[in-house]
Amino acid sequence: MDDADDIYMQSWTGTILGPHNTAFEGKIFQLKLFCGKEYPESPPSVRFQTRINMACVNPETGVVEPSLFPMLTNWRREYTMEDILVKLKKEMMTSHNRKLAQPPEEEARADPKRPAKCCVM
Repeated sequence: MDDADDIYMQSWTGTILGPHNTAFEGKIFQLKLFCGKEYPESPPSVRFQTRINMACVNPETGVVEPSLFPMLTNWRREYTMEDILVKLKKEMMTSHNRKLAQPPEEEARADPKRPAKCCVM
């Protein structure tokens, strides 16, 4: 949970540990996942808090673009937050992402709240 006062449990924070033998190795990536009123029928919005260079992520906003990340485009209500994090980690290991140069670690998106961890992948 991201916000203890969120009685509807809509806002979540996730963590992905950069996979070995990739440009992401040794880095920790923080994400925000927000479940709107249509969840679980519609996918949550997913946004990287940590700057990342990845084909399905908008480099300016950190938003995972549903049109570029099939799991969100083909969303099924059975999918979980953990499924999203696992799939994003697998996406980091694909041939078109694994060697992409990454932004320096000090370039993080500001977040006024201190995040609580949902899942570590």
